[in-house]
Amino acid sequence: MTEVSNETRFLHAIEIGLGAWQWGDRLVWGYGQTHTDKEIRESFDVSLSLGVRFIDTAEIYGSGYSERLLGEFLKETEQPVLVATKFFPWPWKITKGFIPRALKGSLERIGVEAVDLYQIHWPSVTMSPETMMEGMVECVKRGMTRTVGVSNFGEKHLIRAYTTLARHGIPLASNQVHYSLLNREVEKNGTLARCKELGIRLIAYSPLEKGLLTGKYSLENPPPGVRGSQYSDLLKKLPPVMKLITDIGLEHGNKTAAQVALNWLICKGALPIPGAKNSKQAENNAGGAGWRLTEEELIKLDEATDRIREHSK
Repeated sequence: MTEVSNETRFLHAIEIGLGAWQWGDRLVWGYGQTHTDKEIRESFDVSLSLGVRFIDTAEIYGSGYSERLLGEFLKETEQPVLVATKFFPWPWKITKGFIPRALKGSLERIGVEAVDLYQIHWPSVTMSPETMMEGMVECVKRGMTRTVGVSNFGEKHLIRAYTTLARHGIPLASNQVHYSLLNREVEKNGTLARCKELGIRLIAYSPLEKGLLTGKYSLENPPPGVRGSQYSDLLKKLPPVMKLITDIGLEHGNKTAAQVALNWLICKGALPIPGAKNSKQAENNAGGAGWRLTEEELIKLDEATDRIREHSK
């Protein structure tokens, strides 16, 4: 494994973060109906009080509202907070200059001079990984971001991004990908192994599979909105997995299903960033860190979920 650089060392020291996708998102998360600004603020405060200090947002979340909310919260707290946001590669953004310009907008919305981590949200259809990384280099040189990351990059794009940054002496800090007990594609396609080899922190979004791994949903009670149709097949396969997760939680002093699922990711070397709509969810999520599943429990969870996504297709 490549030695972790001084610039990115802070990311490797974090066990768990807080994802801000739900802040202002109406389509997937029902913002305004299932949660309000007041509840989001409470989730932020509880997270900080329990030691969760890494917040991940993006310019596209709530069309910038997530960043604005975070900015408001930061003004009213004295706690240190590590801030990550993302550039969304709209197809009309075709040159590297769009990237520092987008970050300037994010910094204005958040109300900070620089972020700790700036990420490319998705590979672009109009810009190569090399061009995008040249834009990220500009962001670093201008002091607008402490470190650089990518999101949803497979192994080939990851290597191209890593190599381009290396030419400028800048490490690739992270790769944020979909990773959970119910979606283990990054283990199977080599992305997780490559990240570990290169000293890149793998950040896991949707670590609770949009609520499925909390135990509150079933075939009879599916998630609301678009999530219900998205997971209809997977819900059929869920009961034995949830029973195992629940049993393992009992062995660790009544840890919840969500806490077991998050700890599994931590044990895998990933940094999970679950979202939280309220203080109760934030408290539950924070309890996923600070302890460890046994090797035997990890093997059981691996075996129970190894082919669940294939079976549900």
